[in-house]
Amino acid sequence: MTLRVGIARDERFLEHKTGHFHPEHPKRLETVYRMIDRHFKDRLIAVPPEPATLEQMERIHTQAYIKRILKTADQRITSLAPDTPISADSYLAAWLAAGACIKGVDSLMDLDCDAFFALIRPPGHHALPDRASGFCLFNNIAIAAQYALDRHHLRRILVIDWDIHHGNGIHDIFYNSREVLYFSTHDLLLFPYSGELTQTGGESAPGYTVNVPITRELTDADMIYLYREILRPVIKGYQPQLIMVAAGFDAHTDDPIGRSRLTEATYRGITRLLMDLRSVADKPPLFFALEGGYHQRALADSIQAILTELLSDQASEPPDTPQSPEIVDLVANVRSIHSSYGVFHD
Repeated sequence: MTLRVGIARDERFLEHKTGHFHPEHPKRLETVYRMIDRHFKDRLIAVPPEPATLEQMERIHTQAYIKRILKTADQRITSLAPDTPISADSYLAAWLAAGACIKGVDSLMDLDCDAFFALIRPPGHHALPDRASGFCLFNNIAIAAQYALDRHHLRRILVIDWDIHHGNGIHDIFYNSREVLYFSTHDLLLFPYSGELTQTGGESAPGYTVNVPITRELTDADMIYLYREILRPVIKGYQPQLIMVAAGFDAHTDDPIGRSRLTEATYRGITRLLMDLRSVADKPPLFFALEGGYHQRALADSIQAILTELLSDQASEPPDTPQSPEIVDLVANVRSIHSSYGVFHD
């Protein structure tokens, strides 16, 4: 089934300057935007972004931190964290990125589209309520998820984070919430070195956080198997009203930071899986927001694969290589740990 797909893009996201040698630089989006123009002209629904409101931002971030970001306006490149530079117009790009995600939620909830991709920067999944972290200024997905809870009265949002780095910001913000179930696959040996398998949610939300540390040796077939065997019972049991994806692409084999073995086939395969699994819930809309991914061609190819799948009425062929015994054991371990919480339903 072909979905109506919306995207948010804006040249102002390119105004977040990070310096010549920083991996999170404007050329990432420039390459993606050229790919969109080349392959998807007149096939996507434009959802023009607007900056988030102060009230929307304050639902996640502290007033003091927001003021700190605003004070960087018109400054030359400085740093909010050792790895997070900021420049004169970074505050506007970050404010607009959060707003783009909010507009995406509205477009999905108002039935203007079935799927949405926020092609934004700076990324957000490491940002904490009171500080920047890991190239991230504001936590775009957390802000949009909270907005969906507040404005659209949703009560069950599934956030899937396939960036190779653990999204510690989203994880911590919703760790005690049953209204947002967070599922992450990530490499524990990479920043922020968090997301242990045994971290399954706070006292008021046990089982509503699913952390799955992975190794760099996983293949496309391994990853798709892992997602299928975990997400099917999660979606069936949780019945999400909205599925949000923190879409980082630094697990791609060509990425200089992630150094893993995955290709765009993983992202295409998981996208098709999510399209199919909508049927075991009440067809929740699909939301994607760009996080990491630092090899320009690999980033563009991966996003192209996702958009092609969303727009296709025929499923792509999954990788034909068998999954490894290690991934079968990992999935069994995850399901065993979560078996007592009642979130997984076979």
